[in-house]
Amino acid sequence: MTCRGAYRRKVEEHRVPTIYDVAQACGVAPSTVSRAFSRPGRVNAETAARIRQVAEEMGYRANPLARALPTGKTSLLALVVSDVTNPFYFGIIRGAELAANEADYTLLVADVYESAVVERKALERALPLVEGVVLGTSRMSDSAIRVMAQQRPTVVLNRVLTGIPSVVTDNTRGMRSAVEHLAGLEHRTVAYVAGPEASWADGMRWRAMRESADELGLRVLRFGPYAPTLGGGGEAAEAVAASAATAVVAYNDVVAIGLMRALQASGVRVPRDVSVVGFDNIFGAELCSPTLTTVAAPLAALGAYAVRTLLAGMGSRTPPQVRPALLPATLVVRESTARRLRRRR
Repeated sequence: MTCRGAYRRKVEEHRVPTIYDVAQACGVAPSTVSRAFSRPGRVNAETAARIRQVAEEMGYRANPLARALPTGKTSLLALVVSDVTNPFYFGIIRGAELAANEADYTLLVADVYESAVVERKALERALPLVEGVVLGTSRMSDSAIRVMAQQRPTVVLNRVLTGIPSVVTDNTRGMRSAVEHLAGLEHRTVAYVAGPEASWADGMRWRAMRESADELGLRVLRFGPYAPTLGGGGEAAEAVAASAATAVVAYNDVVAIGLMRALQASGVRVPRDVSVVGFDNIFGAELCSPTLTTVAAPLAALGAYAVRTLLAGMGSRTPPQVRPALLPATLVVRESTARRLRRRR
């Protein structure tokens, strides 16, 4: 005990004790210490207990990643988002974290700044550490996603990709409800302010808008693509104001809010002159003026469902379900839409 105590005092002079310090203090091989933490059943119970006690006294903590190298079990998942400052992701991240915590996993969130290049680099760094990946609104190509999915179990959010599990909002029904709402307010020319060209959801929403408008006898205009930001919405304001559109559906709520602010600054009244509809029902949609009519997506449910789908696939010996999970979208009517009073010039 005296010898071990003297050695322990010596170790205390160092900032971080190592597995070799614990082994020397206990009089065992480093491999025995490693097994005591990673595979305790292969070490004598009394020896394992003594190793853990000494390690605790010395302040030694086993490296969970190092322990996981032989098995690949790190209990880490990755969630990749295009822009963590976009409130759209707040609910998704929270839902994904809750689902991961319930399963005793830790979620790593990577912000890739709306860049496919940054996204690929982030995944290259993360894949060796994580057991599975959720791609939230990926900007990578289909082929790049497929290559990545061959390396780790993957679930894709807000995009349908054949052969890979995906979770999406019902964009078609959501857009139709928005167009029907505007038609009911007697708008006859409706514009769409588009988001990024690489966005699968943008393509789906534009197609659904054209189909719905055609069935309802409405004229549709398209402006963009624009960045999915307040600035992107502001850039669209001049084109919208100069058009014959009396109503606009924006790619997302952030674009819609930026558009409303720029229109109002230029003297165009919302909704008296132009009605505006957003997508997603983010935090803040009720705080802007006027409050924003929007197609609400179940954001927290999207994140949670994606993680549970990922974990279910990781824990199954059979191939994961690849049929897209379609979560409902509902129209939330607020102050930014109103009946068309007159035709704008």
